[in-house]
Amino acid sequence: MAYLSDIEIAQKTPLKPITEIAEKAGISLDHLEQYGRYKAKLDNRLIMKSGRPNGKLVLVTAITPTPAGEGKTTTTIGLADGLRKIGKNSVVALREPSLGPVFGIKGGAAGGGYAQVVPMEDINLHFTGDFHAIGAANNLLAAMLDNHIYQGNALNIDPRRITWKRCVDMNDRQLRFVVDGIGGKANGTPREDGYDITVASEIMAVFCLASDIDDLKERLSKIVVGYTYDDKPVTAGQLKAVGAMAALLKDAIKPNLVQTLEGTPAIVHGGPFANIAHGCNSVIATKTALKLGDYAITEAGFGADLGAEKFLDIKCRMAGLVPNAVVVVATVRALKMHGGLPKTELGSEDLSALEKGLPNLMRHVSNIKNVYGLPAVVAVNRFPTDTDAEIELVIKKCAELGVKAVLSDVWAKGGDGGVELANEVVRLCEEEKPDFRFSYELDLPIEKKIEAVVKKVYGGDGVTFLPAAAKEIARLESLGFGNCPVCIAKTQYSFSDDPTKLGAPTGFTVTVKSVKISAGAGFVVALTGDILTMPGLPKVPAAEKIDVDSDGVISGLF
Repeated sequence: MAYLSDIEIAQKTPLKPITEIAEKAGISLDHLEQYGRYKAKLDNRLIMKSGRPNGKLVLVTAITPTPAGEGKTTTTIGLADGLRKIGKNSVVALREPSLGPVFGIKGGAAGGGYAQVVPMEDINLHFTGDFHAIGAANNLLAAMLDNHIYQGNALNIDPRRITWKRCVDMNDRQLRFVVDGIGGKANGTPREDGYDITVASEIMAVFCLASDIDDLKERLSKIVVGYTYDDKPVTAGQLKAVGAMAALLKDAIKPNLVQTLEGTPAIVHGGPFANIAHGCNSVIATKTALKLGDYAITEAGFGADLGAEKFLDIKCRMAGLVPNAVVVVATVRALKMHGGLPKTELGSEDLSALEKGLPNLMRHVSNIKNVYGLPAVVAVNRFPTDTDAEIELVIKKCAELGVKAVLSDVWAKGGDGGVELANEVVRLCEEEKPDFRFSYELDLPIEKKIEAVVKKVYGGDGVTFLPAAAKEIARLESLGFGNCPVCIAKTQYSFSDDPTKLGAPTGFTVTVKSVKISAGAGFVVALTGDILTMPGLPKVPAAEKIDVDSDGVISGLF
């Protein structure tokens, strides 16, 4: 049987005008700024003042990802459609895709099969220009910083201790380390520099954690860009860059409204990576979805040890959010890879490999229930090669942990394939009460907060801090940043900082190589392993297969 590609399914599905989607969500046309026929930005300020009570918040997360795929975004979208199928007013809130994965190896972030947000080509490419605005604001700050030094350096900035990088929304390893300002006095001060991918920029984190434009400006003003010769931090506020940066972001900060293939309202806004940033869509998008829907379905990037941990310990803490239920997505294929089965052999039944891989799922579920105190359900994203015996084993093991496992077939059937999952999510929201708690308290020292995540969430024995990291932690605490939450940058492929340790490894320690303050975002970043804030393209990038014909129809985009 020949399957249609994601883009073929999306292009064959007739879309509803965005005004119709807005009406379904109870959004007045006065609150809508249309970007063509199928996209719009929302005046969320008016929506937040509507007086409507908040709906239930449902977080969708996943097991540790493998090349076999988990389908977290697909499940998130299918669940929202499934809730509509059973008569519930649902709204989905997602991140915007980065061009890096789109043209690289991972692909876009608009879902798949018959559970997608559309227009998927627009969402996966330029969309409404939010990422370009974020990149422009980031690079304006960089330009003003270097210009300040060139024009006399009144703030006494040490060019050797600049921490602010330029950014571009593309996987371009060539730009990780550069030397600029060369060519003579008129061209600036020569120095070592570098680029991050836009989704790793602190501007993206600030953008996604800000509650409104005033909060955005306050956060922007606190961004530390470097240090003076006498070891004092220098901020964007001191460089007088905040007003212009906020002006670049004034339209971007408004959340974007699109739709699923089945016409469910979808808010797609912001997009930090979860392995190198906090991995959640914007606070504004989530709170808007809570006002518009009785059920707001959102996701957090990569496995629950990354996206969900940061959603709960950072975003929920800062925004005052409490999830009513959590969905943990898993596939039999991925679990068998965690059990040591090669990718080429995943199509055959192998209960032994599945049994060996199941502890990965069990640890994630246990974390949600026992570390964070939240009701949970496992969504088994079924593939055609999964056998009944394999499915039964997953259901049995989840039951032993007191969690129901539900089959999800949203990739093939859309909302109809998510009805069983939707019913269980409704039951959790109505019958079980969250006993929500964080994995650490803010008054702990920075090292103890990192250690708490490693021990409680990752299952590790402890943390090794390299001398440079320990020295920087001491300095950040002396500067008053000790009470910030921690954002751990770590490989997405393992609970540990070693991507080869699959399943649910034990007996490991995590090595923190360096730390930095994201003062505007309000957290301390700890970098572990070989994590990179500027990825590179693979040997055969996805970009090689993308094309557009004379009628403007895009192909090869998944």
